[in-house]
Amino acid sequence: MATQPVYPLLTAEQFLEIDFGDQKAELDNGVIRMMAGGTARHAQVQVNIAAALRVRLRGSGCSAYASDMAARTHDRSVRYPDVSVYCGRGDPSNDRATAFDDPRVVFEVLSDGTSRTDLRVKLNEYMALPSIDTIVFVDIGVERLRIVQRTGPSGWNDVTHDVAIDLPLPALGVTIPHDEIFARD
Repeated sequence: MATQPVYPLLTAEQFLEIDFGDQKAELDNGVIRMMAGGTARHAQVQVNIAAALRVRLRGSGCSAYASDMAARTHDRSVRYPDVSVYCGRGDPSNDRATAFDDPRVVFEVLSDGTSRTDLRVKLNEYMALPSIDTIVFVDIGVERLRIVQRTGPSGWNDVTHDVAIDLPLPALGVTIPHDEIFARD
């Protein structure tokens, strides 16, 4: 009878010290999970969101980051949202940081291979962060948005929009037009 090897669970700090080279991984409750690359459409929508935020947030003290910036969601999980917004991190002392633990807004662009984890596991981890105001799930297949926004200390508004809407981000004082999110040019 074969035995299963027992591996120690990693901490977020241990994980962030590992160099994965050209490969990408997340830390999921102490376990390394390798990540596959996305599709052209996934990448296009991700860049659209980051570009729209970049212009709108300039001078606000908040910045949009693409998926190279990690979000430490708890002591044993490190996630790489497709786009995240952090505020108050513009100081040069943060230039070499690889992860922060206080995102204000996160975006996950859904794909067939990741949507289950994004919509369940990551959603719960993001909601547990006191800094989070808005979590946006972007369904590129049907150009639909699911917006989860904090309504108070423990309340959340969770709405899936089946029609095209502009994306309001009241915590940032910006709105991103639907057409900019899903633009193909």
